[in-house]
Amino acid sequence: MNELLTIAEIESRFGSEWVLIEDPRTNEALEVLEGKVRFHSADRDEVYRKAAELRPARFAVLHFGQLPQGAAVVL
Repeated sequence: MNELLTIAEIESRFGSEWVLIEDPRTNEALEVLEGKVRFHSADRDEVYRKAAELRPARFAVLHFGQLPQGAAVVL
């Protein structure tokens, strides 16, 4: 997928999945505004494996919806 999507478009297409976004455009607070979706999955580990495989220079991993039970967020 090489299409540049806004964060609203990404959220509407990929619902409650984990999404790997390459070359994200961010605001001053580093919130993702748009980018190219390279991979998506309901399994977070699959997304991180794909990121390790693709090795993008700049990327973000986002999740939309509620986090799964027992998930932790590290900042």
